[in-house]
Amino acid sequence: MPIHPLPQFEEDLAEYLQEKEDREAYERLNAPTSIVVRFGYMRMVGEFPYTGDAKPGCGSKLVVRTHRGTEIGEMLTSTCPNAGCSKSVTRKEMLEYIENSGGRQYPFHDRGKVLRIATPDDLNEQQRLEQRKNELRMIAKRMVEHSGLPMEIIEAEPLLGGERIVIYFGAEDRVDFRDLVSEMQREMGCKVELRQIGARDEARITADYERCGQYCCCKNFLKVLKPVSMKSAKVQKATLDPLKISGRCGRLMCCLRYEDETYEELRKNLPHRKSRVGTPDGDGFVISTQILTQLALIKLDDGTEAAFPVEDLTEPDSKTPPERDARPKRSERSSSRDGSRASRSKRAPRAESGGPAEVRDKGAGEGSEGAGTKKKKRRRRRRKGSGEKQGTDASQAAGEVTQQKTDVPSDQGGSRAGSSAQGGADSGSGSAGGDDRPKKKRRRRRRRRGGGGESGGGSNSSGGGTPGGSA
Repeated sequence: MPIHPLPQFEEDLAEYLQEKEDREAYERLNAPTSIVVRFGYMRMVGEFPYTGDAKPGCGSKLVVRTHRGTEIGEMLTSTCPNAGCSKSVTRKEMLEYIENSGGRQYPFHDRGKVLRIATPDDLNEQQRLEQRKNELRMIAKRMVEHSGLPMEIIEAEPLLGGERIVIYFGAEDRVDFRDLVSEMQREMGCKVELRQIGARDEARITADYERCGQYCCCKNFLKVLKPVSMKSAKVQKATLDPLKISGRCGRLMCCLRYEDETYEELRKNLPHRKSRVGTPDGDGFVISTQILTQLALIKLDDGTEAAFPVEDLTEPDSKTPPERDARPKRSERSSSRDGSRASRSKRAPRAESGGPAEVRDKGAGEGSEGAGTKKKKRRRRRRKGSGEKQGTDASQAAGEVTQQKTDVPSDQGGSRAGSSAQGGADSGSGSAGGDDRPKKKRRRRRRRRGGGGESGGGSNSSGGGTPGGSA
């Protein structure tokens, strides 16, 4: 009876053979000569030489000597060929990555050395220092309060070798802390380095997870924290609620920069708002658009609204909407005419009161009928103002004449009033005739004087008739 191997046995055998080949290939590799290491609370990166015989892989804990002192680092990759794991990169690729990530602002260091792979004793010592950092932070806070400096202690970082303690603080302005550093060094018994950081660096040290469920980008991989513009937030977010677009640092989220270029490309495909486009259901105007879904809400000429994909939008058949929709209906036009006639009929009785107001209303009515432009309206206002002024002057003159009549006998009042009225008319005609202004202005001046003269004459006649009647 033949024996058939099971498929699971064949898969396990293939996996075992592949692991054996990888193990043999790894044994043939040489130890790396240069390793890229990440170290410190600020996640600095450095490329340091290595002279050991062990073959560390990505993620291995190393003891490195940096520009700050001896500390624990994490291996990222190796930059030499035929060494370490299969994820080794060349030094050219590493420099290109640094240039694309920020260039000179990228926190990259090359002054240092990889001493050895971290042993359990090294890791235990680092754990003991991590537990002591809370005590160091409290000591620093107490000394800052005693000094009265406007500083806020954020974190304390002791190094493995004990060469120094790095204390991070935040402040709105620059602070002179030279005296404070000397006091801290005497209190802690080693060299103390005070370093001022911003809100984003504070989040890099203290924050852990963001609302997306991942580690904060500034803590995980971001080395250069560039500012984020409000324009990116307006384009990508439907709301500008600070609670939804701000990160753990209180600033705009760094991830808004990742998709900014994609949003800009997608937005170029959308039509502008209030522009006229063609759709399968007819022409209409664009009300709003959605960038990610690439949809446009169109208000058609028949009054309905519908959403269409950008691919279905075409050039409109006509650049303007149909005229029948723009023109008012016949019933509306007739009602508006009736309303204007009724308003004119209501205003008509007001002008029947007589006197100077009647003259002004007539002048205003004639001007409004003949004025079709703004210039005519302005001219009408000027005429109206001059007529009112001249009418008041004439009424004042009539009042003075009546006051003089009361002081003289009644048989001489009529003659004096007539002579004064005649004298006023002569002076008005003389001033009108003796004007040397240009022809156009003189003609306009005559019209004003004529209107004022008529209103003034009416007031004088009424003023002169009153004493005569009383007499």
